Amino acid sequence: MQTRMADDPRRRVAWGISLVLIAVTALLGSAPGAATATPLAPAPVAPVPVLAWGPCDGAAAEDPGDGFQCATALVPLDHRRPTGDTIPLAVTRRLASDRTQRTGVLLLHPGGPGNSGIDFARNSYDALPASLRDRFDVVGYDMRGVARSGQVECWNDEEYSAAVDAARGVPAPGALREAVRQGLDFATACEERAGNLVPFLGTGSNAEDIDLLRRALGEETLSFYGRSFGSYVGTVYAAQYPRRVRAMVLDGGYDPHTYADVPYAYDAAQFAALDSAVGRFLDWCAQSAATCGFGDGEPRQAFERLKRALDADPVVTASGRPATGYTLAYRLMFNINSGKAIWPHLGQALHAAQDRQSSFLLSPPSPGSFDFLNVNLAVECADRVYPTSRLLLGTLVSAEAASAPLLGPPVGLGPPTYDHNHTPACAQWQAERPSRYAGSYRAAGSAPILVLGTTGDPDTPYQDSVALSRTLDNGRLLTFEAEGHTAYNRSACVSALANAYLATLTLPARGTVCADEAPPTALGLRATGLEVDETQDVIPLLR
Repeated sequence: MQTRMADDPRRRVAWGISLVLIAVTALLGSAPGAATATPLAPAPVAPVPVLAWGPCDGAAAEDPGDGFQCATALVPLDHRRPTGDTIPLAVTRRLASDRTQRTGVLLLHPGGPGNSGIDFARNSYDALPASLRDRFDVVGYDMRGVARSGQVECWNDEEYSAAVDAARGVPAPGALREAVRQGLDFATACEERAGNLVPFLGTGSNAEDIDLLRRALGEETLSFYGRSFGSYVGTVYAAQYPRRVRAMVLDGGYDPHTYADVPYAYDAAQFAALDSAVGRFLDWCAQSAATCGFGDGEPRQAFERLKRALDADPVVTASGRPATGYTLAYRLMFNINSGKAIWPHLGQALHAAQDRQSSFLLSPPSPGSFDFLNVNLAVECADRVYPTSRLLLGTLVSAEAASAPLLGPPVGLGPPTYDHNHTPACAQWQAERPSRYAGSYRAAGSAPILVLGTTGDPDTPYQDSVALSRTLDNGRLLTFEAEGHTAYNRSACVSALANAYLATLTLPARGTVCADEAPPTALGLRATGLEVDETQDVIPLLR
């Protein structure tokens, strides 16, 4: 049915604006002609960074014969002032193996935010097929505020240790009030200790950094692989510079609009995805009790008892710090990302925790974790705008935690750490957000962008990848029917199609679904991704 203008308030507003413009034009006369116009001074442009390639220092120099080179790129601190103060970005590359086949640059972007892109490129290089190593200079960089590019610190190690050591797997009454207090303390610390940098950590600035790196590398276009949060960085880059995209693979996509503009809804979906994934693992334990080795056929009940037991009597670790039910929940949140292959190992680790023995699920967050978490939270607070209502904050955080009974309470009502607990800090964020991207995400005019979505992803819900593929003007969804976070190199089917696209621009057919997830791995074999460390991200070797 056709809508009348009188029934559509948006059309009435648009028509009203048009009448105002017509009246103003009639009163003021036509615009001055070219002969009388005062020419505008050209907008300042950021200088292209000069990359002086040489040997890599520090951790990147452990294997000087690995073929990687390192450099530093000076980019504007504030891209609104492109010729003002600069900050250094650490960059690495490894040149294409076959210079006769060289196609260009493949930029690898890790998850997080907070993971080192330099480490990601170096540690993932061997997982790339020869078809990509031969054709591309493989490039990585540490985002502003990360590792070698000026590590951000809001809370120091002592403050973070005290907060996570006091947290519990079954939060006591008053946990919400404490979470809100800690969120404000973290936000205040960011402003006081890193206020010169935190306003400029947003993804809008990171996308502009990438284009300066493209220019510094002498490339007309880039090929790009981004996983998890790296998919949002890629999305914003394509939206800002669509004509500079040769090929782009976004693995574990974010629904960009919901992430940036409707954060409570985005968080609720993440809580649901995480708890559902843990629930499916525990259901498998119930059905495969001998293989899992945890819970004697009632793993959900055993998991709740274990959290309470560790809260009441924490295991003292080799570092002298306590491992509580919160520690168990925190570690499971990351390790569940490895999919079915790790399930028997998770069962074994839970059983060891029951027996108060050494377990990778009883490893308290470390100083390396705190470096990651500081940036993880600061970047997302710079990107996202929450309503400022304290009542809404308390109500929705409580509701989201309650909706995910396995991990929701410890993660959602704990101290400011990973994605699910950003709300108390970000809703009370005090720094300005000049580097936040708030434009269209269509990337109109870009090359095709391949989005990889995993149906059982605990971290970036599958429906977000679906939404991203539909948001992009030239998006194409490739589905991996599996458990675990991201898809590339966890599926031979997905990897073959993604590699073909990056190398030759050949897209998979619409509606393609890959269903070749590796089954649970026998305990005698070491599973890829065992003992997941949240401070690192790496493309796994294809099984």
